[in-house]
Amino acid sequence: MQEHQAKAIKAGEGRIGRLGGMGVRWMVGGDDSGGGFALVEHPLKPRALGAPLHRHSREDEYSYVLEGRIGAMLGDEVIFGEPGDLIFKPRDQWHTFWNAGDTDARLLEIIAPAGFERYFEELADLFLPGRPAPEVLAEVRARYGLETDPASIARLVAEHGLVFE
Repeated sequence: MQEHQAKAIKAGEGRIGRLGGMGVRWMVGGDDSGGGFALVEHPLKPRALGAPLHRHSREDEYSYVLEGRIGAMLGDEVIFGEPGDLIFKPRDQWHTFWNAGDTDARLLEIIAPAGFERYFEELADLFLPGRPAPEVLAEVRARYGLETDPASIARLVAEHGLVFE
């Protein structure tokens, strides 16, 4: 049995990456939690779409709004979260999220079980030199059981006044 060490993560500490208009700060990974969950912080630029409409086959996501106003599409329903609100995105449900305001927003993303935080690590590395080829992104998504609907981007951007980098 692996022993887990207590630790404190100070503001601004941890690996930080950027995926277009959404950032990622890795806080607790599966290795830290025994695989039970992962915790990442997502800062979002004003009006940034976090991702195309997508669904996960392996994990649930819980988005706790720290700052700003977060919009989310859960299936066919659009909801909004303010600081202190929690948005639950269960596995196998189509969803996406965005910064619904004109100022920066931040949320904590709890991923359970852990593992999907590694997807963000791979993407951040792939995006460092620029946008990777679509076939590379498709291979990474497949490894993590992630299905996306790229055609949803234009519709979401138009309907909610967003940008997608």
